[in-house]
Amino acid sequence: MRTLLSLAMAFGLIGLATAEDKKADAKKGDPTGTWTWETERNGQKMTNKLTLKLDGDKLTGEMPGRQGNATKIEDGTFKDGEVTFTITRMAMNNKIVTKYKGKVDGDTIKLTAETERNGETQKREIEAKRSKEEPKKDK
Repeated sequence: MRTLLSLAMAFGLIGLATAEDKKADAKKGDPTGTWTWETERNGQKMTNKLTLKLDGDKLTGEMPGRQGNATKIEDGTFKDGEVTFTITRMAMNNKIVTKYKGKVDGDTIKLTAETERNGETQKREIEAKRSKEEPKKDK
């Protein structure tokens, strides 16, 4: 009887450990959080920020602009560890659309940003790190 009880407890612990590993793996690939990276413009370093939130396979979030005005992401998706979204901004009466695509790997996200200007597509590579600060909870 003790052997049977010991086996049942061992299998229960193995099942619990496996469930926790699956939760950790799911969280690892989850893009939810605040992501930051640095860029240099005119000799000045700037910290860029992107906030993402996953709800099912729908991705929402925002990216602050130069004057601190937040721009919401559009068409956000997350599938198989890959994020895609679009940011549309206005600059001097011109609509600027940037499409982002990237892969989440733990607390790093590598993005490719494509912006079309004057009929040419400009690409840049971004490597952002997830901020360790806890997001504020909605009340």
